Amino acid sequence: EVLSQHLRQRGLPHWTSYCVKYSAVRNDQFGLSHFNWRVNGANYHILRTGCFPFIKYHCSRAAPQDLALQNAAFTALKVLNAGIPTLLYGIGSWFFVSVTETVHTSHGPVTIYFLNKEDEGAMY
Repeated sequence: EVLSQHLRQRGLPHWTSYCVKYSAVRNDQFGLSHFNWRVNGANYHILRTGCFPFIKYHCSRAAPQDLALQNAAFTALKVLNAGIPTLLYGIGSWFFVSVTETVHTSHGPVTIYFLNKEDEGAMY
């Protein structure tokens, strides 16, 4: 719900990239690394990875595609490297978070974290 609500709150942006704490959400996309996500008629390609203590999302508005092969490849890479790079990314992100935003969900507010301020309406 956080993913969809964030995209709606931002007015269905061309792209966005944020982190959310594992402890703040139910991880209902577990095992997905690259997938399509539809929100209000717009499709997004989502790159998602666990980087403790966060889950990192990079969302780009794009036409739906079969992302199964890419999803499997990204998942395999994470398994092969034992998650060490993503753990380091998560720890580093903790130190460099500079912007937060509150996403309003049916279960209450959830804070999401950005490594830099995003320009609303930016294409890239």
